[in-house]
Amino acid sequence: MTIGRFASSISAALRHPGVIALIVAGVTIAAMLIVDHGPWSRAKTQPAHVAMYATTGDAARAAGATVLPTKPKSPIEPVRPGPKTSPTVNPVTP
Repeated sequence: MTIGRFASSISAALRHPGVIALIVAGVTIAAMLIVDHGPWSRAKTQPAHVAMYATTGDAARAAGATVLPTKPKSPIEPVRPGPKTSPTVNPVTP
């Protein structure tokens, strides 16, 4: 008789929303750890001939391609619709 009551109380406790949320969180964390730290996510070293060029332009020039700059914007640009935006606080300088 007590085994039936115990099994009934366990099944009722497992249907509580908090318990379900904890189970889902545990499974999600385990899945993230498996995906992020699996053997397939190791750092891939590059051979010397691949890592020799710092930029795509350098690699293209070394292969014999000509790298052309993009065309400048037209001096007559339409006025941007909407309110004027404020300048950036910390502009990024390359």
